[in-house]
Amino acid sequence: MKEHFFQCPYCWENISMLIDFSQVKQTYIEDCEVCCNPIQLNISTENNAILSFEAKNIEQ
Repeated sequence: MKEHFFQCPYCWENISMLIDFSQVKQTYIEDCEVCCNPIQLNISTENNAILSFEAKNIEQ
């Protein structure tokens, strides 16, 4: 696992999360630790490296 920093698409604060490299493709929703809004995360990894990381707000 590795800590990854990114900007919340709602409040623009820098937040961090741990990336699990045991899953090559991951899509899930996690609440921002600052503003509590739900963020959709799309992550691709390979050989313990992040290939792509996308954090976007969820359309209501």
